[in-house]
Amino acid sequence: MSEFVRYTSPDEDSGRWQGFPFRDGDIVISTRSKAGTTWVQMICALLIFQQPELPAPVGWYSPWLDRLTRPVEDVVARLEAQRHRRFIKTHTPLDGIPIDPRATYIVVGRHPLDSAVSLYYQGENINRERQRQLTEEATGQPVPAQPAGPRKPVREWLLDWIDNGASPHEQMDSIRGVFWHDSDAWGRRSEPNIVLLHYADLSADLEGQMRQLARRLDIAVPDLAWPELVEAATFASMRASAERITGRSTILKSTAAFFRRGTSGAGRELLTGAELAHYHARAARLGPADMLAWLHRPGDAVIQEEPRG
Repeated sequence: MSEFVRYTSPDEDSGRWQGFPFRDGDIVISTRSKAGTTWVQMICALLIFQQPELPAPVGWYSPWLDRLTRPVEDVVARLEAQRHRRFIKTHTPLDGIPIDPRATYIVVGRHPLDSAVSLYYQGENINRERQRQLTEEATGQPVPAQPAGPRKPVREWLLDWIDNGASPHEQMDSIRGVFWHDSDAWGRRSEPNIVLLHYADLSADLEGQMRQLARRLDIAVPDLAWPELVEAATFASMRASAERITGRSTILKSTAAFFRRGTSGAGRELLTGAELAHYHARAARLGPADMLAWLHRPGDAVIQEEPRG
């Protein structure tokens, strides 16, 4: 890729965006892992189709283009066959994908400590061997098996994550990767086709955020339709319909565990005052002050049940 940065991981390659045929009205959902990806995919589906129950899993309508477990030709062909407004998932920062004026790009922020803890628990729910097999089948290239072994307790893991020095290009979900993803989007927030959402705002005022997003996407929703659509986007509804929303994944060990009951602030609760101060000192070196104020604001401390994307 020459026009933008290439990000790779054992199961992702942003190079698959090269030459992607955009259409008028396309929506790209660009999030860091566990920032609310599936939640925003579901919200977009509800706004586009305007019915509370989807005939197929949300990932069928909104495929993850970068993921290596399916051939890129198959994913693009599925998107090309769609006649509804398309909404595409990616975990790639905006500097790693084409910014097309016909598309709208939604970036979701979440307190990094909370998304990190969610990432830890989600890691236990992934069948790594099955993921490796599917990647080999899709790419035709051998993928080294990841060594299995006991994981550190979550608090020790989180402290290591805070001090991890890996660049975003080595580990997109490292602390530097998280702050780069959000900082890059923050710097583009005045552009007309860039939309920033925050997990805390979605938690505190789901209907208001959905209505605001509908306006940004120029989607008209009849007033009588809003109550059902908002209810379908709540954590309780999504968890009750977990298999229908996510499909029968062979990579997830448990579909139900994908929607884990939790609280915002769980990451901070694991740390002492000194450790939390250390985290904020590290954060101050990784992002601009106004973006950090947006990302860490007090509204994110509200207790909630979290849909995990």
